[in-house]
Amino acid sequence: MFPRESIAAGALVLRPAAGDDPAAAPAADRAVALAECGAEAVGAPVPGSYRPAPCPPGGVRHRAAAAWERGGAAFTVAEAGTGRPLGAVALTPPDARGTAGLGYLIAPRERRRGLAVAAVRALTAWAFRHGLARAEIRCDVENLAAQRVALAAGFAREGTLRAALPRPGGDRADAVLFARLPRDPGDPVRPYLPPPPDALTDGVVRLTPLTAADARDYHALACLPEVVRYAVPPLPPPYEDSLYRCRHAGARWLAGERADLAIRDAATGAFAGHVQLANVVPPLGEATIGYSVSPAYRGRGFAPRAVELLVGWAFAATPLVRIVAGTAADNAASHRVLEKAGFTREAVLRGRLPGVDGARHDDVQWVRTRRDAG
Repeated sequence: MFPRESIAAGALVLRPAAGDDPAAAPAADRAVALAECGAEAVGAPVPGSYRPAPCPPGGVRHRAAAAWERGGAAFTVAEAGTGRPLGAVALTPPDARGTAGLGYLIAPRERRRGLAVAAVRALTAWAFRHGLARAEIRCDVENLAAQRVALAAGFAREGTLRAALPRPGGDRADAVLFARLPRDPGDPVRPYLPPPPDALTDGVVRLTPLTAADARDYHALACLPEVVRYAVPPLPPPYEDSLYRCRHAGARWLAGERADLAIRDAATGAFAGHVQLANVVPPLGEATIGYSVSPAYRGRGFAPRAVELLVGWAFAATPLVRIVAGTAADNAASHRVLEKAGFTREAVLRGRLPGVDGARHDDVQWVRTRRDAG
């Protein structure tokens, strides 16, 4: 379907991968494999448990060349002036519905220069000119660098595919599905919630994005009786649910659904609790904040400090104008946290919160607005 021709892309050129190019062959082979199953990391190493799946067996003569023979495409990404190889991109053969998968890989020393985005945009536009009806990218749910490339290249996030990607050791990972159509404008998709700064700290507590590496600490905290009591619903979660929450936290942040952070002791880096922005409603500019602190760190001001840090970041870096906190009427400790963090009691929603054995409890709601912060 696709002609074997080079694609000009500004400072880059995409040239058809060939088996007689030893400098570029491994990357081209890998890109084909990634187009078939999921996009590779293109930025900094991903924290937590994410590791890219090993490249399926078969050299470039068996994969990149075969991609063309089957109706797909495999390109070496190179400097336009020198021809120096920088990475590779590839398309699977279009299926019966006119959909092709896209994979990309940039050499580690060349990353953080926007090369993957430029290559993906150029390849996608070229494929559309040659009749492709739909381009898809599948990224490991913990591979945020690859997801950011998809968004920057104008691909829209469409959902999550369960256990869609292989991982080393026989495990399987959920995949985030991105897609682009010929009629789409192709403009970068800007996440509603930008990533937090590298150091969100006041010197006493430090907030870091929640990852799979926090799963056991997070789960232990979520199962404490005093935390379960005020949870919705008031039940201890299975470990699998806690692991899922941590593994998907970064992808859900990029999707603008919620922001989950670990509260850490700034001096030691130890896990001290969890704070979140959830129920994000962009048309209203509103989100809900929640928090819990491990017993060893209670009574030391960690909760109000964490809330103040997250709220301050939200009003400075996002379009949010209202942050709401819902609390049980008898949760005096949580009320004190919110008062210290500048929240004002706003309303009582009667019988809103589910309790044990079918009981219902009032929800005392607190709010802090951007105007309050100013």
